[in-house]
Order: sequence, then C-alpha cells, then structure tokens
Amino acid sequence: MTKKRGLGRGLSALLESPGTDITSSISEQDRSPRTAGSIANIPLDNIEENPFQPRATFDKTALIELSISIKELGLIQPITVRKMGYDKYQLISGERRFRASKLAGLTELPAYIRVANDQAMLEMALVENIQRQDLDAVEIAISYQRLLDECDLTQEKLSERVGKDRSTISNYIRLLKLPAVIQMAIREGRLSMGHARALVSLDDPEKQTEVFNKIVESQLSVRQVEEITRSKGYSTKGKNSPNTLSFKEQSLRDAIADRLGADIEMRVGRKGKGKIEIRFNSKEELERISDLLGI
Repeated sequence: MTKKRGLGRGLSALLESPGTDITSSISEQDRSPRTAGSIANIPLDNIEENPFQPRATFDKTALIELSISIKELGLIQPITVRKMGYDKYQLISGERRFRASKLAGLTELPAYIRVANDQAMLEMALVENIQRQDLDAVEIAISYQRLLDECDLTQEKLSERVGKDRSTISNYIRLLKLPAVIQMAIREGRLSMGHARALVSLDDPEKQTEVFNKIVESQLSVRQVEEITRSKGYSTKGKNSPNTLSFKEQSLRDAIADRLGADIEMRVGRKGKGKIEIRFNSKEELERISDLLGI
C-alpha cells in the first residue's frame, strides 16, 4: 500500500522527538506521562486556543451536532497540542473538536502532545487545516498563501508539504486576485471553482465583476463563461490580446510549470499562435531546467 503524501515528510519533520521535551509531567490522578509524542488526557482548562488558527468561522449548528455526538460517544479523534510548560498546552489543530467538547461539558480531552516553535506551529495548523474536506476554495487559497508568506515556503516546498501539484496550488492562489464580491460568492457556494478559474483569466476586476453578474443572472455554464472571457468584448488587452487564456490553456501552462519547477508565461493569440516563456533566477536554475529538457 502506498503511503499518503498529505501528511508526509513535510509535517512529520516538524514533530520533535520526545527526548527533547524538558517539560514532561505525570498526572497526579492517572499517573500517565504527558510527554511530547504521546497521547494523554488533558484537562480542558489547561488548553489555550491557537492564536494562529487559520479558520475564522465555525458553523454553529454543526458544532452543536458534533457536541451531541461527543457527549454520547466521546471524542474519537484526539486534538493536537503543543506543550508550553508544566501542565500548560496550546492547541495546534482540532479547534472544532475543542469547541464542541466545551459545549458537550467535557472536562478533559485526549490529545497528541507535540513540541514546536511558533512558525512550526503555524505551519502545522495550516497544513492540518488544508487536509479538511469541508473547506471552501477561498479558505484553502488563503491557507496556501499564508504558508508561502508566513512560513517562507516556495511553491515547490509547499507542494511537498500538502501533497498537491504546483498547478493545483497556483489555481487556488489565483482566486485571491478576484474581487471580494466574487470571493464571497465562492465561499457561499454560489460560484463554482470552474467558473472562478475562467474569471481569473481576465485581468480587469471590472470585467471580472461584469461577467460574474452575467453568470448569476443567466446561470451560465463554465464553457459559456470561458467563451465569453475569450471574446473580443471581454479582452483586457485589446483585440489581439494573447494574454487571456482559457481554463484548458491555464492548466497546460501550470502543468508545464509544475514539470519544470519554474515560472512559465504563456501567450496565445486568437488564431492559436503564441509562445511560452520560461523564467529562471540563476545560472544554477537554468542548468537544472536544461537538464530536464535534455539540452
């Protein structure tokens, strides 16, 4: 069986050895060791919330439903905390479970205990957040962007951390360039990822908003939106613009960039002619690209 990449070397490398934890303690009640790398029951009052929590909103109804389940069955999946000192912990991941457990009236929670510095903690929280199944596309994009900006990761390293192709990451991050009204429509489920990708191909926010309004009013399909964004009336660079790429062309460009591990600029004219520009930042990177191309 192949090992899933999602929580692979990038995340496990952040989890320190139990031998490095100098703050380990033993509960006076159950005498179970609370050392890094172990799972232990921790008093809920000894856990503080994560200041780096990337998730801003939690559905109240879903929290209540989860709290009822926890009250009946207990917490099946432990939360993850980092040790701050003697019997003091800070939440790394599992805030939804943490909040629901509070509502359920639990006094202690099972938790994985880790040791991590602030940057490692932020990265762990963001990576864990991305693995969730109920996130909207914009929330995923924000987490990707924070990993790039705040954890000083390249897209290549980020790809390794989360087990996703660079092209997939790029497609999500581009959503953050869309006007706020369109991002909100994505978050509320009123606009699909396919529609959003087609809108990203337009450089002008006013044109993006104009086409978005047409999508809402006329219930346009993704293919219809791609045709509109490529038409003369919606070209942002003029009649012969080579910069407005269809979703298929964007995917091809991103696949090439992912294969070469480099930034790619693709230009396609209205008659199908165009060019691909490969960007590099050093002689070493040029040599690496040359080797990949077999030159």
